[in-house]
Amino acid sequence: MDKTDNRRKFLKTGITAAAAGLVVGSANSIVHAQDGEQIDLTAPETKHQDHSHHNMSNMQNDTSNVQNEYDGFSRFKPTRGDDPDSDWYCGKLVPGFRPATAAPVEITAPDLEKLPWKMVNGAKEFRIQAQAVAREFLPGYMMNVYGYNGTCPGPLMEINQGDRIRVIVTNELPEATNFHMHGFEMPVQYDGAAEMTQNPIKPGKSFTYEFDVHEHGTFFYHSHVGMQEAMGMVGPIVVHPRKQFDPPVDRDFVLLFQNFFIKPNQTISDSWKMDWNWHTINGRSGPFTTPCVVRHGERVRVRLINFSPMQHHPVHMHGHTFWVTAHEGARAPKTSWRPRNTELVAVAQASEFEFVANNPGDWQFHCHMIHHMMNHMTQHFGPRIRSNSNVDQYLSNLDSIPTVEVTPIARGEKAPGYPQKMLSMNMDMETMMRVWQPREMQGMRATAAMSMHGLMTSMRVLPADLFDRVMNSDEKIERGSIFAEIVKRFGNPSDYKKAPKMAMGGMDMGGMDMNNESMQKSNGNMNMPMGQDKMQK
Repeated sequence: MDKTDNRRKFLKTGITAAAAGLVVGSANSIVHAQDGEQIDLTAPETKHQDHSHHNMSNMQNDTSNVQNEYDGFSRFKPTRGDDPDSDWYCGKLVPGFRPATAAPVEITAPDLEKLPWKMVNGAKEFRIQAQAVAREFLPGYMMNVYGYNGTCPGPLMEINQGDRIRVIVTNELPEATNFHMHGFEMPVQYDGAAEMTQNPIKPGKSFTYEFDVHEHGTFFYHSHVGMQEAMGMVGPIVVHPRKQFDPPVDRDFVLLFQNFFIKPNQTISDSWKMDWNWHTINGRSGPFTTPCVVRHGERVRVRLINFSPMQHHPVHMHGHTFWVTAHEGARAPKTSWRPRNTELVAVAQASEFEFVANNPGDWQFHCHMIHHMMNHMTQHFGPRIRSNSNVDQYLSNLDSIPTVEVTPIARGEKAPGYPQKMLSMNMDMETMMRVWQPREMQGMRATAAMSMHGLMTSMRVLPADLFDRVMNSDEKIERGSIFAEIVKRFGNPSDYKKAPKMAMGGMDMGGMDMNNESMQKSNGNMNMPMGQDKMQK
């Protein structure tokens, strides 16, 4: 089973009870969907569907906490509520579909693996290898960075409050390293704060960290050698609480932000730089980031970790108001929660956002720093600042350098426009196929990928039937069809215009199925005005 199948298997386990707009009916567990259909939650076909990850056997079909309206706040349409002092204002304490008696929902970390463990002598034993790795930021663009277990960032470590853990770290780097579990209150000898608490782990050697975990929340592990941190050595940790947080959530995502500086003609991160031009979420740059997909009406948590070397991120979610419920220190008291749609997450911080997904659509979720919404943002140099020029004319005669006409823009006689007259990114057929391959992308507008660069992803809120078409089926879904259906149901179809048609290799891209066999065999190219520099392989 490949990674895509694994991801689909997990996302397929969303709560069946969370149909598009469930409203509590009577004590016999009959509820009503928005279209009027009655759903019996005790019926065999809906009772425990696909519950391996969501522990639905612990849910006992308890729907007593499911309501449509809460003091003026609606689970199924954009609303504020009647009273800012209410527990329900902006969905603050509006519960999801999972009862408080259920076990914590499993974490979704798009584009990341989970770190396996085995029980050894009373402890959960994890094995981590510090390595030089290649990470594909965009299709075909492999970058040489540092990471763990073959990837950057490292795999997700998922544990429970009260666990005893043993982490065996082996150094496969050509230099010494240290290993720090950020935010944990462990015995000082296991803190990993470089030579202050332990000897460095030399190349080829291992060190074992073992302690009891009393914390809960969002943390991360990383090298405590500064330049290695800048090279990408980090991985997320989630500690589930012994007692389920109230209100419980239906979805729980981890997104880890990083920055790197890699020159246009290089693949190696320059850890000495004070500026950064590559931006990744869980190791990928938009539009290669896999969207987060949730059902309409669910309560959602996003754990956002900022491991950028020196840049803070004002993170903005379109279409929803979320509550900041925790930082890397601990869960915050409810009296200190604040409603936001943009939250500044500083370097080495983790923030947890919670919201009720009451506004269907494909919503951008991104850092709002301008240069962080682009890929490979570097100053122009070389032939790219000259119109219709390339280096071939220089290579043809090395003894005589050809004259090159300098454009009015290069002479400073004409305004460059936005973004500085950069040439478009060349998105060939193979690249586009890979961008659109995940099920999470199916049915989005044909031009959706053009809007996501750098620290950008999307939060897709889909009615239950559309969620199932996208995530729980093998149906080939026409691009733009899911989005158009949401507009039809919840927007103003008369004002909606489909994405413009774009030619790729002589083929019409408007409404084209990216899984079509003929497209897979095509070698056509597509020049997409992505709003950033054309990258060099």
